[in-house]
Amino acid sequence: MSVATAVAEQVLNGLTVGMVYVLLAAGLSIIFGVMDVINFAHGELFALGAYFAFAIAAPLGGAGFWVALVAAPLLVAVVGMGIERLAVRRLYGRDPLYHILLTFGLVLIINDLITAVWGKAAKPFPIPAALDQPVTLLGFTYSLYNYGIVIFGAMLAIGTWLLLNRTKFGMIIRAGSQDREMVRNLGINVDTYYTLTFGFGAALAGVAGIVLGAFQNVSPTMGNSVIIPAFVIVVLGGLGSFRGAVVGGLFVGVVQTLARTYTPFLEGLIVFLLMIAVLLVRPNGLFGSAVEESHEGALLHGSGGGVLSPAARKKLGYAVVTALAVVPLFAELTGITYAVTLLEDMLIWALFALSLDLVLGYAGLVSLGHALFYGVGAYAAVLSLMHVTPSVFVALAVAIIVCAAIAWVIGYLSIRVSGVFFAMITLAFAQLFYNAVFKFKWTGGSDGLFGVDTFYGLAGVGIDLSAFELAFGPVILDGGLVRYYFLVLVVVGGYLLARRLIRAPFGTVLQAIRESEERASFVGYDVTAYKRRAFVVSGGLAGLAGGLFAANNGYVAPSFLHWIHSGEVIVMTVLGGMGTLYGPMLGAGVFVAFEDILSSYIDQWQLVIGTLFVLFVIFVPRGLVSLPRTVLDHPVVESALERRRPATTETEAEHE
Repeated sequence: MSVATAVAEQVLNGLTVGMVYVLLAAGLSIIFGVMDVINFAHGELFALGAYFAFAIAAPLGGAGFWVALVAAPLLVAVVGMGIERLAVRRLYGRDPLYHILLTFGLVLIINDLITAVWGKAAKPFPIPAALDQPVTLLGFTYSLYNYGIVIFGAMLAIGTWLLLNRTKFGMIIRAGSQDREMVRNLGINVDTYYTLTFGFGAALAGVAGIVLGAFQNVSPTMGNSVIIPAFVIVVLGGLGSFRGAVVGGLFVGVVQTLARTYTPFLEGLIVFLLMIAVLLVRPNGLFGSAVEESHEGALLHGSGGGVLSPAARKKLGYAVVTALAVVPLFAELTGITYAVTLLEDMLIWALFALSLDLVLGYAGLVSLGHALFYGVGAYAAVLSLMHVTPSVFVALAVAIIVCAAIAWVIGYLSIRVSGVFFAMITLAFAQLFYNAVFKFKWTGGSDGLFGVDTFYGLAGVGIDLSAFELAFGPVILDGGLVRYYFLVLVVVGGYLLARRLIRAPFGTVLQAIRESEERASFVGYDVTAYKRRAFVVSGGLAGLAGGLFAANNGYVAPSFLHWIHSGEVIVMTVLGGMGTLYGPMLGAGVFVAFEDILSSYIDQWQLVIGTLFVLFVIFVPRGLVSLPRTVLDHPVVESALERRRPATTETEAEHE
């Protein structure tokens, strides 16, 4: 085979994959362009289409594929319309962060439903016999099914374009994306059109899932594997641009295929480098128009939502620290030592959530790639322990310095863009680092690094936890307890440091920026510089959290940098109540505890957590810290309290 023929074959492979990306990204782009919704559950709708097709085709034999190709997308469209009606619609007018949070919760729900019905193993989904045959064109043989994907995808893309640009339906949804109230004032039920648009975007994802599912196997992880490339495509092409989704999908498919064949080292890296470059040079993408950064709603922080006075909260804080100090002693006496391990995980995630709150809750920066600092901190700590010194103190210092330095560079490049573009560029950097750690031997590749020795001290002066043991009556203070108390000390110290920063003039400026960036800039503050400093401190604290986990557990793996951890820590921050410091720490503790407890009793624990989180995003957006105030402000409770007040007054009058 000649070089030209080999390249042509790889380009055709890229177009085959790219056409699947086109169908997936087109639905994602339409939903964002019309409704301003960043749908992280789009990948799960993609997987749902593949599984619906598998369930329909299996009992029907040869004709099953063709029936499924029509029926399965319609079922996914119905699911999508239900999601819009029951959940997404309630968040219109809020900051786009809440759409991200809501759809992240839906990821947990849909993925667990898929595994509950079809199991965790991959399912074979054979293509029809008529398409499963070779065809020779231009000197090389290629599967007819691959040609079919390209032709079918092109026809569907053209049909979608005609629907959006040459029909009354397309005219109405395009007008609604510009001015929803104007369309409503014309007597058009724009809400119905929004529901249909979400369903249509979901159906396109379902078609893409069917096409790819027959090309390979159907598995529960297939949605997770395509959602990030889909976001890369819509960013490259332009958020909300259908033409950009088509061009970007084909381009990414070809680039990925050529990189896999001719430059394997760049596979998984090059598309994120392109995404970062486009966001820095042309944030609106190749074909996107300017996106308005002003929204009807804002981030709802939890400060002021509680019912406790500052003095009461201070006493409660002392009580929590006391409990953290006492619980391990009771665990030693009762033999329930697993409680200490669970508390360690809760504390580490609490510090991680605290670090995010500095930028999300106070600076108003939505970082979708914060797992980058957690993972890099873990790698930096383990590499320091392996190659520099076994001192945990040195390893944690290295983790903080490295992550703060990376945060400064990323902040310097990223904070010049704002809103959804900042969220996307942090996601791109995180995915770039996530793919990079697989490439090097010194990072351990896909296996990660493990088996490190630790020493709690400096210059040979300290404690070797493996040999440490000290008895206090019935309680034995061993190395595990020393490690736990050191962790408590670091986490409490991190909280006190963050609180000191927020109460200082620096924190006051951050809160002013959160409330009104334009006003803060007008009075003379360098808004970009303050955001960058907050981002650096946040990155350093996240690196400390990752370093603590690595030092405590003696290993690190690429999964530490996976985007799903960025989503989880955002969930924790909002669940507890952003903008309070202690709220995200509470949210992290509740999330980790629920995950541990539920996973011990039921397989579908993600379904329960996802459902609870979706309800919180919709009904308690200010988080757990605001829950008492939310309950007291409920009309039923207020009415009951009002009825009791006069009765109490009359009783007191009679007594007098």
